[in-house]
Amino acid sequence: MSEIVTIQQAVMAEDEKYAFRVRESMREKKILAVNIIGSPGCGKTTLLEAMASRTDFSFAVIEGDLETSRDAERLATAKIKALQINTKGLCHLEAHVVEKALSSLDIDSLDVLFIENVGNLVCPAEFDLGEDFKVAVSSTPEGADKPLKYPMLFAQAKAVLLTKMDLLPYIRFDKEMFLRDVRSLNPKAPVIELDLLSGTGIEKWVSFLSERLREKRAHAV
Repeated sequence: MSEIVTIQQAVMAEDEKYAFRVRESMREKKILAVNIIGSPGCGKTTLLEAMASRTDFSFAVIEGDLETSRDAERLATAKIKALQINTKGLCHLEAHVVEKALSSLDIDSLDVLFIENVGNLVCPAEFDLGEDFKVAVSSTPEGADKPLKYPMLFAQAKAVLLTKMDLLPYIRFDKEMFLRDVRSLNPKAPVIELDLLSGTGIEKWVSFLSERLREKRAHAV
C-alpha cells in the first residue's frame, strides 16, 4: 500500500508543474479558468449549452470524457468552441493533458475557459489543472447527501451549482439538509439553484462568473 501511495504522490507532484504552467498562461492572457466537476448526468454540458447566448464574455470548453466526442459535438451545435479529450478509462483530467489541449485551441480572444472534467465526484477534486477555481455541480435526483459523502470537492469549490430544480415536485430531496451540509464544509461558497430547461438561475451564475473575471483582471500584473 505504501508503494502505491508513493507512486500516486509522485504523479501528482509531477503534474503540478504542468498546472503551474497552465495557470501562468491563463494569468498572462487574463483568461478566467474554471474547472467544472460533477457526476455523469448532473447537467454540466447542458449548463454550458444554456450559457451560449446569455453571456457578455467569450468562452471555450475543454471537454473531458472517458469515451466519445458527443459532448463536444453538442457544444459545437450550440456554436460553442470546444475540444474533446477522451481519457480512455482515467477517471479525471490531468494538467499535462490540459496544457496540450490549450495548444490546439485559439485562446487569445477568450475571456473564460471552462474545463468540464470527467463525470466523477472523487478523483477530479484531487488534481490541480491550473484553474482559477473549481465548481461543484450536483443535481437534485442524485440526492441531498452528496456534500458530506464527497467533502473534498464541496469544501474546495468556489461555488456550488444545484441543478434540475424543476424536478423537486416529483422527487424526494431534502434541500435544507443539502444547504446546511454545504455551509458546514464551505461557508463562503454560494449555492446557485438552476433549472436549465427554463433558464432559471443562469443569470445569477453568469453574473458570478463576470464578477470573478473582473476581479482577476483588476488584479492582473
